[in-house]
Amino acid sequence: MEPFTLALLLEKIQSDDPLIRTDAWQHAGSIGPPALIPLAILAAEAELEIARAARRAMWQIVHTAGAPGAEDSRPAVINELLELLKGNRPASVRRDILWMISELGCGKSAAAPVAAFLQDEQLREDARCCLERMPGEESVAALQAALEKVPRELQLAIAHSLRVRGVDLSLERYPCQKLVPTKKTAVEPAGAA
Repeated sequence: MEPFTLALLLEKIQSDDPLIRTDAWQHAGSIGPPALIPLAILAAEAELEIARAARRAMWQIVHTAGAPGAEDSRPAVINELLELLKGNRPASVRRDILWMISELGCGKSAAAPVAAFLQDEQLREDARCCLERMPGEESVAALQAALEKVPRELQLAIAHSLRVRGVDLSLERYPCQKLVPTKKTAVEPAGAA
C-alpha cells in the first residue's frame, strides 16, 4: 500500500466511491494539521457526500491530536483551527470548528477567538457551550466579560455556563431557567414564607 500523503487524502476524499472516501477520512489523523485548511474548503464547497467525508476527516485529525500521548501535535492543530475560524466559511463549518476547538481543551489560546462568536447570532450558543467546556480561567473570564454585552436571553445562558464553571451569580439578577415556573402554580418557592 502506498504511503498516505496529503495529496492522496484529498484525492480519495473526492472520490465517487464511498468506500474510498471512508478509507481516506479514516487515515486523515496521520496527515494532521496541514490537511485541515484544504479539508475545510471541501467541507464548505463540495457536494454533500464529499463535504461530509471532509468533515469526518477533520474530526479524525482532532481526535488523533486529542488522544493521550499526542500532546506535541495538539498546538499545531489548535492553531490551524483558529486560523480557519477567521475565514468567511459557512456557519455550519465554523460551528464544527468551534466544537473541534473545544474538544482539544485549549482555553489559553482559544478563549478570545471563540468568545468573539458570542456576538454572532448563528453561532453564539455554540460559542457559549464551547467556552463552558474549555479548561482554564481564560474561558471563564471570556464568559464573564460577555455577560453584560449580549442580549438578555443569552445572558441567562451565559450565567448558567458560569455557574457550571463554579462562579456564584445572583439568582435575582440572573435567574436559573430551571427554577422559573413554566405554568401558573399555587406552590410557593422554598424560603418564600
